[in-house]
Amino acid sequence: MTVLVKFQALSNETRFAIVQLARQGEMSAGAIAKHFKLTRPAVSQHLRTLRTAGLLCERREGSKRIYTVREEGFDELAEFIENFWRLRLRKLKLAAESAERRGSKK
Repeated sequence: MTVLVKFQALSNETRFAIVQLARQGEMSAGAIAKHFKLTRPAVSQHLRTLRTAGLLCERREGSKRIYTVREEGFDELAEFIENFWRLRLRKLKLAAESAERRGSKK
């Protein structure tokens, strides 16, 4: 999955909240649905989007579907954010060093 697909999946408030719930441990679709004023099919669609983005795992336990966070699904997001900040910090460091050199020449 691309980083964009993952960010798009998380950009929805309900899906973001579902991931927050699933971070606490395994949860059935029914238990997740109880936290929202949505129909079960609507919650199922959000769960499907998160699964497709690689952010949740699903397993079946009898007739229940159990969801957990797929931690490795977040690795690409973490790498994107780390690279973003690494570049910004490098630019800040170069600007500070340049300003320091200009200040010491006076």
